[in-house]
Amino acid sequence: MIMDTMSENLLEVRGLTLALQNRFGLYREIIQDVNLNLKQGHVHAVVGESGSGKTMLARSLVGLLPRGIARVAGSVAFDGEHLDRFSEKDFRHIRGPRIGFVFQEPMLSLNPAITVGNQMREGLRLHTRLSRAEVDETCLAMLARVGIRNPKGAFHAYPSEYSGGMRQRIMLASVLALKPRLLIADEPTTALDAIIQREVLDLMAEMTRESGTSVLLITHDLGLVGEYAQDVTVMRHGSVVEEGSIADTFRRPQQEYTRLLLAASPKRADRKTPAPALAPLLSVHDLSVTFAGRRKWPWSPRGVFQAVHSVSLELQEGENLAIVGESGSGKTTLGRAITGLQSYTDGRVMVDGVHFDPRDRRQWQQMRSVMQVVFQDPASSLNPRFRIGALIGEGLRHSERCDPRETKARVLACMRDVGLEESQIDKFPHELSGGQKQRVAIARAIIMKPRIILADEPVSALDLTVQAQVLKVMMELQEKFGFSFLFVSHDLAVVERVANRVMVMRHGRVIEVASRDRIFDRPLHPYTRRLLSASAVVAEDGKGGFDVAARRVPDRPAGLEDLPYYQDGSAYRIAEAEPDHFVALAKD
Repeated sequence: MIMDTMSENLLEVRGLTLALQNRFGLYREIIQDVNLNLKQGHVHAVVGESGSGKTMLARSLVGLLPRGIARVAGSVAFDGEHLDRFSEKDFRHIRGPRIGFVFQEPMLSLNPAITVGNQMREGLRLHTRLSRAEVDETCLAMLARVGIRNPKGAFHAYPSEYSGGMRQRIMLASVLALKPRLLIADEPTTALDAIIQREVLDLMAEMTRESGTSVLLITHDLGLVGEYAQDVTVMRHGSVVEEGSIADTFRRPQQEYTRLLLAASPKRADRKTPAPALAPLLSVHDLSVTFAGRRKWPWSPRGVFQAVHSVSLELQEGENLAIVGESGSGKTTLGRAITGLQSYTDGRVMVDGVHFDPRDRRQWQQMRSVMQVVFQDPASSLNPRFRIGALIGEGLRHSERCDPRETKARVLACMRDVGLEESQIDKFPHELSGGQKQRVAIARAIIMKPRIILADEPVSALDLTVQAQVLKVMMELQEKFGFSFLFVSHDLAVVERVANRVMVMRHGRVIEVASRDRIFDRPLHPYTRRLLSASAVVAEDGKGGFDVAARRVPDRPAGLEDLPYYQDGSAYRIAEAEPDHFVALAKD
């Protein structure tokens, strides 16, 4: 039967069951009786919460299951061949040229000790007969196609020199260069901004049209699913909850869980704008950050890369200022410089009227109780050898003299505040889900009772339902404790949910600054308008279903259409186009 239907289906999964086995031979099923059909030239999305089994399903298709997890039932057929009968040697001829795999975390796939070019060359050398010059030409063309600004520079650079979004683009270029028949993409655009998300997925869609490549898209972004996929499989707790075409599943969802997923997409919330004080809580003046490049030869001068160009901003008490922009725009570098985690080359940072110099070690330690950070990836920021209680209470060792009983009481109070159970105090980070780890990171920040929290992409790696829970916790904590947020994000739906004001950055420069409603309802700068129009919105259709459409960007107000908006180059100025609405213009 499988062979008869392969003319239509490139991939067929029948009754797949995966189990976690221990040394005594006992096992616990983590995926139960999954069926999936992927048609040739189609994009098939698999969606679900973290822990639903969608990534394990994808890894099992190419023989990349972790040790201790095994297939105990079912079959997998790809292009007429039974992959469940393949040995590891057989899979080596399949992975790459016929089935490409893009992992969620590119730094785990890219070797930090090998240049990008050498890593891209590897697959082409193994699986094609191209000459060295042709291999290099193909690599450079793919780097340019996925939006790398300087392909030749990236070719000779190391992965660690790039942001998470840039590394994901490099990973995509490496996989797509081989033109596989099936591309398995596990959260491929999680770290990318809306514009690059659309460009990358447009590239995938173009490949399906040109070469018949099929895409198995593992994601939690339902807006992208609605725009790019033809079919969808919804998973929960290792089982398929619902499957079908996008039109049927979105407009007529049959299961309550599917409706909950669709309804969990972030939506604009009413936010009270704090009254401006006599002096802002945080004031940044002309901040610049420059990195020294690598020497080509030991005697040659170092190149210089300026990541942040003379940025100024203000943050009021109790305000949420969102900093948005594409990967590589400098938004994370700016946040790290403000909090003293990255040295800056020029400018001033004032906290409550006091100049903050991170080079002054004593002052920097004092500021740790004023400013705290919630990092993008909680798994890498939490020490795996520490228990949860020790991780949350760690900051108290440096700021206050607390006896063990008082420390534990404060730790438990913070755990309750962020929605963690007290019984989890003695667990290790690996025993928690992604959402729970991020709650630990938030608890670790608030236990110091800071006045400013830098939240660097705090929910980008979480699925929609967990995102909604974590954002709700963060807003409730702000209401309770009154701290201010610097919210770094590329997810416009999340920004619309939490921000009072929005600052848009590109290439290390401020492009536009205004209230949230002005940025979303009447954006001025061409880049801001392009960023908004590239994002998709999931909305209820009033008939029990949901529609997905690109965000509609209204026309500019009369008199503001022909302003000399800044595009590229070094000469620009920030002007007040409307009251409290600032935009970057080209210098006269």
